[in-house]
Amino acid sequence: MLLAGGLLSACAAGRLTDTHQIDQALRQAELQPAAVAASAVQVVGPQGAMAPAPARRVIAQVAAEGEAGLLRHHLAVMGAQSRVRLYSHNRVRLLEDGPATFDAMFAAVERARSSVMVQSYIVDDAELAQRLARLLARKRAEGVEVALLRDAVGSFGTDPALFEALRQQGVPSCEFNPVNPLRRLGHWGLLHRDHRKIVVVDRETAFTGGINISAVYASGSWAGSSGRRPPAGRDPAQSGWRDTQVEIRGPAAVRLDALVRTTWQRQGCEAVLAPPQEPSREQPAEALGDDVVRVVASGPDEPGDNRIHATLLGAIAASRRSVHLTMAYFAPGDRIVEALCEAARRGVDVQLVLPSMSDFAPVLHAGRARYEQLLSAGVRIHELQHSVLHAKTFVVDGVLSSVGSSNMDWRSFTGNDEVNAFVLGRDFGAAMERMFERDVADSRPVTLASWRERPWPGRLAERAALMFERLW
Repeated sequence: MLLAGGLLSACAAGRLTDTHQIDQALRQAELQPAAVAASAVQVVGPQGAMAPAPARRVIAQVAAEGEAGLLRHHLAVMGAQSRVRLYSHNRVRLLEDGPATFDAMFAAVERARSSVMVQSYIVDDAELAQRLARLLARKRAEGVEVALLRDAVGSFGTDPALFEALRQQGVPSCEFNPVNPLRRLGHWGLLHRDHRKIVVVDRETAFTGGINISAVYASGSWAGSSGRRPPAGRDPAQSGWRDTQVEIRGPAAVRLDALVRTTWQRQGCEAVLAPPQEPSREQPAEALGDDVVRVVASGPDEPGDNRIHATLLGAIAASRRSVHLTMAYFAPGDRIVEALCEAARRGVDVQLVLPSMSDFAPVLHAGRARYEQLLSAGVRIHELQHSVLHAKTFVVDGVLSSVGSSNMDWRSFTGNDEVNAFVLGRDFGAAMERMFERDVADSRPVTLASWRERPWPGRLAERAALMFERLW
């Protein structure tokens, strides 16, 4: 009974943007794009919020990469939906799969001088997490401020000895919304989970995306540019996960650091951390880049509509050339499905890379229940082979890209704390498009004709999963 009540409350916890609001934003952006952008967009640089003139120069610099009209169009649509804070002067690097991510992440932590903040849905007790724990303990001994925040459900199977050993070495560790309501009074919500994956070093370098601190990423995927295939008899679900992360160096890292510290405070975690900050200091010129980033955080406790859902839905509705989406868990509800179909019908190249296998079958079947509607509208669907797809990435018109923790499912939109990094500009968008093309090459195309011939057991599973879509 308690679980059932929790499920119902989770479904109602978050508010999702409706299509009427999106239509209003599109009309406003089309009528007065410059006015909307000027009034609703704030640019934050290394030394804090910028005055209007330098802010306009930042936007002009990104627009100069190419497709200026498309970039300004999407910026105006975002501004018509809500206030937009952009972080300028970043260097953003796309990281494919676990090995590239962990190599970059551990190297950054090794260089840490002042702080290391770690927030992850899963922290397991395999060698990868143990390596991180040893490194955090060493940094703490060097006088570096460190903290590890993990989700209680995501890390439920982890041996508590890992975190006890960290505590004994002076490394603060805290679990988000403990499963036991008596463990930390006032902080219990079985279905309110912390799904973010963030590592921030010195408030200068941050990592975020879909990759947890987990052994399933250690070997890299069996797809993509590696050309690797799983050995005979090897279960891809136990290794070979395909995922994506970004490394951000610059002012946007300060925002991600603030998210970790704010969550720590709200959870009533035992250790006292330095307070969150906004960018307020000069950085060496060589550390500054040209990438402009919007950090969008969401959660059931946030007021108003879910900001990630609103941004994704608005971007699809505003698309003019292409929507290329790679999504691990795809059970997005009617609004996003209808937006994808409408985009395809007006001539936009809409392509989805979705999983052929999953560690959670109900979401896989719920997504497949939408295939016929999508394919009939002209959406092209590709199912990734050989690897478990865990990436949550998105590039629209080649100028608006997203890498983050949020799936397109009801758990992400209504029950989880999530964070996505939206990167503006054609240069980063081109890197995203190349990655998307590699995933398409490692996928099997799903055609309308072949889909209509699928066996009846699959059809029944899809119908059953769709009935409970809002629970996944």
